[in-house]
Parts: sequence; C-alpha cells; structure tokens
Amino acid sequence: MTGTAESPELRIPRGDLLRSRVVSDVGTTLDRALDRELTGYATLVPQETLLLEGDARGVVTFADGVPVLAYNTVSDSGGPDALAELAVPGPYRVELYAVDDGALETAHEEEALRVAPGAAATELADDQALADRTRDAAPDERLDAGGDEDGDAVAAFLEDDERIDAIREQARSEAAERASEWGLDDALAETDESGFDG
Repeated sequence: MTGTAESPELRIPRGDLLRSRVVSDVGTTLDRALDRELTGYATLVPQETLLLEGDARGVVTFADGVPVLAYNTVSDSGGPDALAELAVPGPYRVELYAVDDGALETAHEEEALRVAPGAAATELADDQALADRTRDAAPDERLDAGGDEDGDAVAAFLEDDERIDAIREQARSEAAERASEWGLDDALAETDESGFDG
C-alpha cells in the first residue's frame, strides 16, 4: 500500500543511537524510554519484516518518555492504525534514539499520527501497568487531547478481529481448493454441516 497525497508522513531528525538489540517484548523499550524521560524515537522492525523487507519499520516518538506519534513505513499509516499493524508477535529489532529538546516539535504537530499516551504500552506490549505509569507521566493536555483511549483500543481490537476473520476466510478458501484437488469435497462438506465454525 502506498500513501496518497493526503497521507501524513513522519519526518524526524536523525538522533543519537542509545540502544540497538533484538527484544521479545517491546515493553522493555517503552519502559526504558519512560524511565529516562526520553525525547526521541524508537524504530521497531518485527521479525516477519526482518525476513521479508529489511528496510520496513515502525516508528514511535517520545516526549519526556511519553509516546506521541506512531507511524508504519510499510503502509504509510499512522496513529492507532499503525500501532495495530505493528502489534505482531516478536521478536523485534529495536533501536532507541535521543534527539535534542524541541527537535520533534514540528513532527509532533501532525495530529493524524498521534496516539494516546498509554496506547503503545497496551497495543505493543499488552502491559496495563506500564500504560497506567505512562498516562501518569503525561502532561494534562495530552490526556485531554488524546481522546478516548479506550475507544482507540476498542477500534484497534475490532480492526484486528476483522483481520482474523479475513485470515480465517482465506484459510477456508485454500482448504476448499486443496480438498477439491485431493478429491475430498464430500469430507469438507460433512465438516461444514457439523456446525463447526472455527
């Protein structure tokens, strides 16, 4: 998927590399950024991306340790959609960068890429305690401007549910094709009539 002319793009300055490693849990990176009160960003490359397209990655920016923006360079999507797309099983290759205070102010004005303060912790790490700590550290205006974080989480869940349904449908279609190739149409029909839905 390529971005349209209206698609927001995340443009951030090159930072100083603080940490580069493969992790099974993105929560450790988010926790480190919060503890350091980091102003900077993390690049996240899921394992499946490492195998397919080495230059594809997600980016999460921080202001004083609190996530502000999320962007997926594969789909050109941002905000809660980007987090939902990046929420895949690890491991991830993660690089954490620091930038000068104020260096991300222009990027952080891009409302379409913003995420609620605790969203990265819940979406990428499934860590409610970290999400609560992150919200506690966020400035009041971020909490007000962040909108309904629970609503964002529900929307992301529903989006994931649709993806799961699409995957199931594709699997059923492929199974039917194989059954036809192998002469097992009758057996497949009997399975469907049993009421098993998957």
